[in-house]
Amino acid sequence: MSDKAPVSIVVITKNEENNIADCLRSAAWADEIVVLDDASTDNTVNIAKQHTGKVFSRKMDNEGRHRNYAYSLAKNKWVLSLDADERVTPELAEEITILLKTEMKDNHYTIPIKSFIGKRWIRHSGWYPAPKVRLFDKDAFKYEEAEVHPRIFIDGSCGHLKKDIIHYSYRDFHDFFVSINNQTTLEAKKWFKERRNVNFIKMYRKACSRFLKGYVQKGGFKDGLLGFTISWAGGLYQLMSFVKYKEMLYNAELTAEPKKEKCGCECGHGKD
Repeated sequence: MSDKAPVSIVVITKNEENNIADCLRSAAWADEIVVLDDASTDNTVNIAKQHTGKVFSRKMDNEGRHRNYAYSLAKNKWVLSLDADERVTPELAEEITILLKTEMKDNHYTIPIKSFIGKRWIRHSGWYPAPKVRLFDKDAFKYEEAEVHPRIFIDGSCGHLKKDIIHYSYRDFHDFFVSINNQTTLEAKKWFKERRNVNFIKMYRKACSRFLKGYVQKGGFKDGLLGFTISWAGGLYQLMSFVKYKEMLYNAELTAEPKKEKCGCECGHGKD
């Protein structure tokens, strides 16, 4: 009988050869590790297979749908969702192992996320503890099938764990801003699909609100230039999404088939 914790740790990957080994080593205390790879072109899959026999491939078409599929591959009732750039601390592994031996009253649990840019831990601006639902009963948990920032739908009560997941969010600030660029493109596509009713004044106010919330209300100023940059980027995210969305609307209008003018007679035809 295995002495490992009866939990499935599920990791989604895409070209993560520099991260995946450390991630999976931090998951070795679980009795199942599942990796779902999104058509990596580097050595991610081969490295993952050195740590688990359950490595699957699926091209991501939609983040929410992709994650739901990944969790369906788990054999255990309880799933710990982990990203390839994250690590389970020994303290968290112990906390979860002890929890699973008790009569669990909740069916999902938040976990504090300790995030880094490079080697710097982001302590404020709303980045820590920033608890997220990561441990859950897979039968009571589902992601919205959205391309970016999908919401979660959960049944039952929520508990809160105290120990951290370590998140090496970005290698440096270049990586940070590249990520914002990519995410705002997906956000704009989501708005375009919904034909969301937004305007510049609304977006400007929201951008200012996000900056002030991160920098003042959530203490970003305590991290100096680092906190200012992160808080400012929170507002920039809104403006970048808006500009890209407006560009998509403009391009759609240019490529739309022109409407025919009525010819003025009663024949029902339009002018050529």
